[in-house]
Amino acid sequence: MAVLFLLVIYIAFIGLGLPDSLFGTAWPAVYYDMGLPFSFGSFVTLITSCGTVFSSFRSDSLIKRWGTYRVTLYSTALTAIGIFGMACSGNFLFFCLCALPLGLGAGAIDSALNSYVSLHYTAAKMNFLHCFYGLGVTLSPLLLSVVLQGEYGWRGGYNLVFLLQAIITAIILFSSPLWKRNGNEEMTEEHYNTLSLREVIRLKGIIPMLTLFFGSVALEMSCGAWSATYLVESEGLVAADASAIIMFYFLGIALGRFLSGILSLKWHGWTVVRCSMWVLLAALLLLIFSTHIWITTAALMLIGIGNGPMFPSFSYLTPENFGRENSLSAMGLQIAIANVSLMLMPVLCGFMAQQFSMSIFPYFLAGCFLLMVVAFRMRPSIKN
Repeated sequence: MAVLFLLVIYIAFIGLGLPDSLFGTAWPAVYYDMGLPFSFGSFVTLITSCGTVFSSFRSDSLIKRWGTYRVTLYSTALTAIGIFGMACSGNFLFFCLCALPLGLGAGAIDSALNSYVSLHYTAAKMNFLHCFYGLGVTLSPLLLSVVLQGEYGWRGGYNLVFLLQAIITAIILFSSPLWKRNGNEEMTEEHYNTLSLREVIRLKGIIPMLTLFFGSVALEMSCGAWSATYLVESEGLVAADASAIIMFYFLGIALGRFLSGILSLKWHGWTVVRCSMWVLLAALLLLIFSTHIWITTAALMLIGIGNGPMFPSFSYLTPENFGRENSLSAMGLQIAIANVSLMLMPVLCGFMAQQFSMSIFPYFLAGCFLLMVVAFRMRPSIKN
């Protein structure tokens, strides 16, 4: 039963990943279909991120009030509603409105399951959890690359992903006995400090961790949101081919998290992070100096492999860094800052690309990486 329960958590994280890569991959087809400038994708990203940030800030109180099971169930259902609404949208305004439930659901489930797994499971299981997220973000581009070549277009892709999300919601709904048996209310019964924002900010070492979350998510989400557009606008690919290539980026995320899960059985979390940074550096250099589409494809996959382990490693280190009793509040702020990054940085990337050109995209990612390097150098202030 314990294995089955863990599998349900992993499946829930597939549901978290499915929408995250859907919009960025589909956007070249969406803006062409609706007759919009490609920079309008920033508005959708901004609205989604606002919902995510709000629910992340409220995650600790939501978890204490409803428990992890209900937060996970309601959040997954919200994302399914958002995806279905986007598939049915007849104009850009309604498309944007449907981004709000998508963001609200994503922020709550992200905080809830990251907190739960970091407190009750090993580092390897945390990395495998995010590996399943990687499977989710890989599946959406795969489906879209097939559907975009047929008559159903991007709406058909959204409907397929909605169907998968509805199935995942049903799995979580009927897994209620497993949550009760495995202690769904552990997070409310144990003693956890409910800290104010000012108190969390005063925790030793919180600033480097917030900066690491910010930089890593900025790189991951900007790459996911704009890679397809970069391939279409700068490399001259059609939307279907760009979607197929972006699949390798998201596959890299899944592979990186799977490998880090194995490595974390022997290595400390910071060792995994250090090795991942070297891979990320090599990948960014390849992308900047690429002379062929296959080199660009390899670079994008390596970016996924290098940056993929960052988020789960940072999340798992939270109880170690700040104490188990402070971990719920610290995790909520970390996820919130990560989602502020998700809200601002892809928008900034899109704005800069509109002002200059999409050729600025690799250098924007390099800037995010430099921010991570600076924060990593600050980490000795964190309790080890």
